[in-house]
Amino acid sequence: MTVNKIVGSTLIIAGTALGGGMLALPLASAGLGFYPAAFLIITNWALMTYTALLMLEIHQHAEHDATLNSLAKNLLGKPGQYLATFASFFLFYALCAAYIAGGGSQLTNKINDFMSLELTPQFGAILLTIVVATVVSIGTHSVDIVNRVLFSVKIVVLALTLSLLFPHVESINLLEMPVHQGLLLSALPVIFTSFGFHGSIPSIVRYVGIDIKTLKKVMICGASAPLVIYLLWQVATQGVLSQTELMANNSLTSFITSLSDVLQQPHVSQSVSVFADLALATSFLGVSLGLFDLLSGMMKRTNTGLNNSYDSGANDSTRTDGKSHRLKTALVTFLPPLAFALFYPQGFITALGYAAIALVILAIFLPVAMVSKQRKAQASGYKVSGGNVSLVLASLMGCVIIASQFLQMADVIPAVG
Repeated sequence: MTVNKIVGSTLIIAGTALGGGMLALPLASAGLGFYPAAFLIITNWALMTYTALLMLEIHQHAEHDATLNSLAKNLLGKPGQYLATFASFFLFYALCAAYIAGGGSQLTNKINDFMSLELTPQFGAILLTIVVATVVSIGTHSVDIVNRVLFSVKIVVLALTLSLLFPHVESINLLEMPVHQGLLLSALPVIFTSFGFHGSIPSIVRYVGIDIKTLKKVMICGASAPLVIYLLWQVATQGVLSQTELMANNSLTSFITSLSDVLQQPHVSQSVSVFADLALATSFLGVSLGLFDLLSGMMKRTNTGLNNSYDSGANDSTRTDGKSHRLKTALVTFLPPLAFALFYPQGFITALGYAAIALVILAIFLPVAMVSKQRKAQASGYKVSGGNVSLVLASLMGCVIIASQFLQMADVIPAVG
C-alpha cells in the first residue's frame, strides 16, 4: 500500500465531511456558547468515527467492491437493501442537486465578474456538472488527485482566514452559556451532518483494498481533520462575535458581513467566499463519487478507472465497452440532480431538510444492524471495541437526532442552520 494512496484516501474522507456545512456551524450553535457547542461537535465526531469503523468491520468479510446496497442485501435481506437504496439515493441526489445549484450560481457569478459577461446560473450549473462528472467518471484516482489540490488550497485559505480572526478573539465571548436549552437539540442535526462522509467509505475500501489496519488510520485521521478545523473555526467565530451578534444573523451572507464589519477587514469576506467554493467542490466530489460507485455496483458495471480498467491484453472492443458502461453510469449519476437543480429548485431544498434523517439511517442504523447480524455469524476477524453497549448508545443517539429534526419541523424547538 503506497503512502500516496493512504494520504489521498484520508483527504477524500476529510474533504467530503469538510464542506459548506462548516460555515453553518456558528449559526447553528449561535445560542449555545462555545463549550456546549464544542461538546456536541466532539460527541458527533466520536459517533461518526465509531460507525465508520463499524463499516470497516462489515467490509472485511465482503467482496472488495461491495457497496452499501450489496452489504445490506447480504446481511439484512431485501428489506435492508430497499432501506439502504432509498436512503442513499434520497441523500446523495439531494446533496448533489444542492451542490450543483449553489456551486453553479457561484461559478457563474465569478465568470461574469472576471470576464464582464451576463451568463445565467444555469450555465454555471451545467459547466460544474460536466467538470465534476468527468473527474468522477475517470475513477477514484482522478478524484484523489483533484481533491488533494483543492483540499490543500482550502487549508491555506482557511489558515489565512483564521489568522485574520484569532487576534480579535475575546475570551469573554467564549464563556457565554446557552440562552435556551432546546438549542442543544436544535443544533444536533446540523453538527451531525457536518461529519457525513460514510457514503464514500465503499469507494475508499475499493481504492485502498481490504486492509483493515490501513483503513482504520484513513477513517480516524480523515474524520479527525474536520474535528480540529471545526473547533478552531468555532473559537474564531464565537470568540470574535458575541452571542447576541451571532444570533442576530439569520443567513450566511449576513454572518460573513458581520465578521468583516467587526474586524474592518474586507479580506475576511473574500477568503470565506473562496473557502466556501472550495469546500463545496471537495464535498461534491466525495458525495458524487459515492453515488457513482453505488450506481455502478447496482448496474453491475466495471468500477475501475478508464486508464486502468483492463489489463494490457484487453482488446479494443472490451475497452470501448468499459468506457460506454462508465458513461452510462455517469449519466444516471449526474443528470437527475442537474435536472432538479435547474427545473425544480424547491423540491431539493425541501428534501435537504430531511438530509439528517437519511444520514442517520445510512451512517448509524444500517451499520449497527449489519454489525449485529454479522457478529452472530462471524466469530473471527476485526471487531470494533465497545460491544453491544456501544451499539445501543449509537442507536439511541441516532433516535435523538431524528427526534430533534422532527421537533424543529413541528416548531416545538427553535429551527437553526
